[in-house]
Amino acid sequence: MDAFYASVEQRDHPELATKPMVVGGTPKQRGVVAAASYLARNYGIRSAMPSRTAVKLCPNLVFVPMRMSHYIEVSKQINDIFHRYTPLVEPLSLDEAFLDVSGSKHLFGDVTTIARRIKYEIHSELGLIASVGIAPNKFIAKIASDLEKPDGFVAVYPPFNEFLDPLPVRRLWGIGKVAERKLRSAGIQTIGDFRHADRKILQRCVGNAVQNLLKLAQGEDDRKVVPKRPSVTISHETTFAVDVDNIESLESTLLRLSEKLAGRLRHKHLSARTISIKLRDSNFKTISRSNTQLPTNVTREIWQTARELLHRALSDSFKIRLIGVQASSLENVDDVNYFFQESDEDSRQKKIDSVLDEINQNFGTSTVHRGIDQT
Repeated sequence: MDAFYASVEQRDHPELATKPMVVGGTPKQRGVVAAASYLARNYGIRSAMPSRTAVKLCPNLVFVPMRMSHYIEVSKQINDIFHRYTPLVEPLSLDEAFLDVSGSKHLFGDVTTIARRIKYEIHSELGLIASVGIAPNKFIAKIASDLEKPDGFVAVYPPFNEFLDPLPVRRLWGIGKVAERKLRSAGIQTIGDFRHADRKILQRCVGNAVQNLLKLAQGEDDRKVVPKRPSVTISHETTFAVDVDNIESLESTLLRLSEKLAGRLRHKHLSARTISIKLRDSNFKTISRSNTQLPTNVTREIWQTARELLHRALSDSFKIRLIGVQASSLENVDDVNYFFQESDEDSRQKKIDSVLDEINQNFGTSTVHRGIDQT
């Protein structure tokens, strides 16, 4: 989808269509840009940019608050259209998915016809524009979908060298900013350069990822489209209106975020092995810490781990503008095997979680909160 959040808002509020606008928090809220319209992008505004920076680039920028539940509903409508043509749909996010339509051609026509029908139905039924990339594998299709945004439609067939070779080396999945700088300093700027470079030079720049990256550089990618892929991570974070330099305030906020995180895990029948926290200070330096343990979705256990990580991460003096907690290495609770007896306290905490979940479900999210145990 093209500028998904922003496009949904422009569709719902046509007066925004001719104005540079972003979805996200305002500068007064010390927010960040979640999505920028294409008109706003002409000013150099991008997602994840601090709102105060964005408004400097475009003083008449319009800020629209995020409506995540609405975007989720629209995303479901888009996925319903996908499923008219194939059950093999692998969502990457709310606004992007891989579709394997190889088994649908006898019903709906060739691949190009199917893609054009999907694109047309998204626009005619939902009033939104999608960009499409067609290729025999995920890697090439992903690149193709990005090349002619907005309203793109690019089909790529083998051989791939002519298509891939002129593209910047950062297009290879797994090439980050550090690796890109190393490659550029070695004179490797394009995928073609990478494909023809000396193996030892590549090894120094990208380490053990050389073999996989060379396969991608040749257009090789044998990964299948996997429908209904489980969540890789679940996270919650918040940005403070004023920088926080008080440990009690950070702990209180982290407890609320841990409650939300644990509640979502239980709702999805998942447990997490790894708990991480993220901090961003007043200078926009991001600090993260994580801990891997036995799988859990118990609020108290997640909170205690997160609080320990918080104390490990903080220096003697700090001013924090953003704090977040994340669960990863997720497992279905039915697949978790425990080799120890559950203690009375473990059982008690699970009962507390169950009661709080029921109250908050019946009377509204966050009706009841835990208090911080200072003992």
